[in-house]
Formats: sequence, C-alpha cells, structure tokens
Amino acid sequence: MVRETQRFDVLVIGGGPAGIAAAVRAAERSLRVGIIDDNPTLGGQIWRNSEDEPALEAARWLNRLQSANITKLPGMRVLHQPQAGVLLAEASEDLCELHYRKLVVATGARERFLPFPGWTLPNVMGAGGLQAMVKGGLPIRGKRVIVAGTGPLLLAVAAYLRKRGAEIPIICEQVSWSSLSRFAIALCRHPRKIIQASQLKRELTGVTFAASSWPLAAHGSLSLQAVDIWQDGKSVTVPCDYLACGFHLIPNTELARLIGCSLDGGRVLVDRFQQTTIPDIFCAGEPTGIGGVELSVIEGEIAGLMASGRATDAQQLFAKRERMRGFARMLDKAFRLRNELALLPLPETIVCRCEDVTYGRLQAHTSWRAAKLQTRCGMGPCQGRVCGPATEFLFGWKPDSLRPPVFPARVENLAVLTTQPDAECRAVSGDRI
Repeated sequence: MVRETQRFDVLVIGGGPAGIAAAVRAAERSLRVGIIDDNPTLGGQIWRNSEDEPALEAARWLNRLQSANITKLPGMRVLHQPQAGVLLAEASEDLCELHYRKLVVATGARERFLPFPGWTLPNVMGAGGLQAMVKGGLPIRGKRVIVAGTGPLLLAVAAYLRKRGAEIPIICEQVSWSSLSRFAIALCRHPRKIIQASQLKRELTGVTFAASSWPLAAHGSLSLQAVDIWQDGKSVTVPCDYLACGFHLIPNTELARLIGCSLDGGRVLVDRFQQTTIPDIFCAGEPTGIGGVELSVIEGEIAGLMASGRATDAQQLFAKRERMRGFARMLDKAFRLRNELALLPLPETIVCRCEDVTYGRLQAHTSWRAAKLQTRCGMGPCQGRVCGPATEFLFGWKPDSLRPPVFPARVENLAVLTTQPDAECRAVSGDRI
C-alpha cells in the first residue's frame, strides 16, 4: 500500500547537475519544490563526492541546494505515473505518492557498453562506473588500469584514477589522430575547454595515449588479467587489473517515455523553454541530448525558471545554451563510433548479460521485438538498459515498447501498481519483477 503522500508545486526527478540547477532556480519563488534521486546522496555521477576536488561550480550549486527551502528525497526511484500529476516512487521501505503541478525530468544518462570477447569478466567495467566505485571507497592505488573508448571523458577518468594512485599503462581512443586534430582546432572557439584540456594533459604526463585504438578482447580466469588492444595497426596484449571502457553515454529517457513525452532520435523532444510535448512537464540535461555538465546546468536553470513562471529570466540564458549546444554538436561529430567496433563480437560473445544471450543467437533475428520474444534478450533485471543500446549499435534495432514499472520493483509494490486504474499498469508481466 502507499504509505506516504507528498505534494509539490515543482517536482524535479534527478539529483545531478541539471536537476539541482532546476530545483534551486524554482525554489527562488518560494514554491513547494521537491527533488528526488535513486542514489543515497544528491550530486549525480559528476558532482557526487566532489568535496575533495577543485570543483568550484559543483560546490556553489550544492551549497545553494543545501540552503534553499527544497524537500530532498534521495534514495527514491519513480516506478509509474498512474495518472497525470501523480507519480509512484519506491523508497527503501515505502511506496510514496508524489503529486505535482509542474515536473522537471532530469534523469541523466548511463554508459554505453559495447560487447567484445571477455567484456563480461570481473573488473571490466564502464569508465564512469569505475570512477564512481573509487569515489565510494574502492582501493585503486597500485592497480594497472587501461582506459579505453572515446571522448574527453576518458582523460578525465584517467586523471582521476591516477591522482588516487592507479597506474595507467595506456589510454585507447578509437577515433583517428586527424579527427582529434580537427577537434583541437575547433576547440579554439571555447577557451575554457582549452584550459581544462591543458590541465588534464599535465595530470597525465607520461601516460601513453593511442589514437585509432580500442580493446579487441579481455582475458582472465577468475577476473581480468590482460587485454588485447588494437594499436598502431596491430594487436598488442597489455597486462592489467582493470579495463575502464567509455563508449559514449545513453540518455535515460524511460521515465519521460512512460509519462508520454515524445522523443526524437533517442532524445526527449523539448522546445526552446525546455518544455516537452506534455504541458507543464519540462526536461533538462542529458535526456535531451548528451552535452556535458555545463549545458546540463544551463538547461536545468531554464527548466526551473519556466516551472516557476519566469520566462523572461529563462530567455536570458538562451544564448549561452546555444554556445554550449554548439560544443556538444562538435563533440558528437568528432567522436562518432567507428564501424570496426561492431565487428568485435564473436558468435559466442554474450550481448545480454542478464539472460546470457549470445551474439550468434541474436544474428538470427531482424528486430528488437523478435529477439526479445525468442531469446529473452532485454527481459532481465536491467530491462534492456545495457543490451538495448548495444543491439542498436550492432544491428540498428530500436526498442518498441515500455511498460511500468520502469525499474525493477519489490513484489509488494507491484501488487499496488496492479490496483491502479491505468489499463497499461494492469498489464504488468512477471518479467518486470
């Protein structure tokens, strides 16, 4: 049963940079503002546990969040919207009913995992995931960590791990030196980014950086011991303790889709005021397109201002937002994934880890739905959040359905969902548990 009901003028879903900025700006109007996140602390992957880092922007926003009159609800995950203006969220023990007048969806993004032989071995993980574990206390000093994938995130993660004592034998960037050179020239239009890049370069002095390089296979018995990487046109085996892979981010759009917001190219469709196709529902940050923390903050501010009825103040941020969107487009163009990465899986390579579905079994199908029905690909605990983007890259498949609950839920809470009047909710099947 629902044990708690809370009502808000503005409710923000997501406690990362975009969500925090939205909540802070909305609270300036003395409204009842709430912010929820499924993690035990607010800040998101970027700002969480950043007190020991030179993150002045993060500290400024976190301090504003702390001092504002905002109801903070960490450790809470939205499962369903039974009716307009009402969300059901699961806390550690309770199922809460959250009523809102205006909603800001700032659910962030997750890492894209690309299958290759051995990618399911222990200690092969996402770059951001490893960074989060180290922030949470995982000892990394003296461990050899290969960082591979694409984009500036690789350098940031490598620098963070190195500062905490990790040995970085090589950073593997999948794009070519020519693409990196064009990106560096274009970066001249963003002086602040050049300063950040120069700082990372200093922190990574002595670390080998290889372009047109990517992991071919991971090896080990009980856990990772070595990785075959493609470097200088040949395969090279590098011993290591961890492999941190970062092949772009995927917008978390499940909640927005559940509510009924329209998507375009895998991103939540918003207008210039960050409003979705549903009135009084706004979206900010990575769900509208991967653009980095600075763009997320600006979009969050605009969404928060609009949710509190301040269109004039929001418009003053449009020019700054467009500059950052230009940088995001430049990133997307420079660091597109190369086709060779789709050729890495072998027939026996697992693609869906939850259900142990191999690449060879998936090759017999022509759509996500067919593969799901015949192999259970995407029907495990992650509900396709890992294998879905992987199959989209490998085969061009698109997920074609979404049913509540949008995250795994406790059985007693599923019983509550089935009593809701929404017909789709009554159709919840056992594979969602």
